[in-house]
Amino acid sequence: MFTDSHCHLSYGNLADDLVAIRQQMVQARVGRALCICTTLEEFDAVHRLATGYDNFWATVGVHPDNQGVVEPTMQDLVQRAALPRVVGIGETGLDYYRLGERSVADMEWQRSRFRVHIRAALALGLPLVVHTRSAADDTLAILREEGAAGSVGGGVFHCFTESQSVARAVLDMGFYISFSGIITFKSAQDLREVAAFVPLDRLLIETDSPYLAPVPHRGKTNNPSYVALVAQQMALIRSMPVEDIARLTSHNFDRLFPQVVR
Repeated sequence: MFTDSHCHLSYGNLADDLVAIRQQMVQARVGRALCICTTLEEFDAVHRLATGYDNFWATVGVHPDNQGVVEPTMQDLVQRAALPRVVGIGETGLDYYRLGERSVADMEWQRSRFRVHIRAALALGLPLVVHTRSAADDTLAILREEGAAGSVGGGVFHCFTESQSVARAVLDMGFYISFSGIITFKSAQDLREVAAFVPLDRLLIETDSPYLAPVPHRGKTNNPSYVALVAQQMALIRSMPVEDIARLTSHNFDRLFPQVVR
């Protein structure tokens, strides 16, 4: 059985089509999914998914791209993380991709928000779900400054698109690395080489639904059933049976999120 380690099932199109999506998951042998929170306003909907279905779990966090939303305090995160079936802190991190007329210095609010999430995760011993885009150096530096390297909860760099040198630094800090449908894209040969580099015991797969649908569904709405296609590509990259990719990535998910198997 496959595990989708990162999806957004609370988003409109997916939330409205949940019955059909769950049927597709069964057909594709996708047994579990982690529903990711990106704003505090969204948390209740994400948490209802986790408490309403025995194969869904939830996180709590505010995505670095989101502005004009409730800014999380450590207490906000800690209180929500104590609720049933909440197993991680995030999605959090840094994103400098859409700076526009802003400078990196102007993104201090992102860095401060990231630190709040890290401190909450460390206080609770929960894993971080880390998003980084065009900001790898600062992301890694802040994790080190806040003492997250080698921490008990650890975490995962989700939807990884960085270089092999960044991957090595992430692994040296004790984090897992998750790959999405991007590895199926024709233009992603460099990323496939990174996927071949990551040790099998640190590897996760995801959809990041509703985004980044893998080939042959690229450009369409993604959903957790398509994580099987990510696994198939990973099996080709690693020259392994897809059943082994399913087994080891699900086992890695259990090790990173031990609350799931308690």
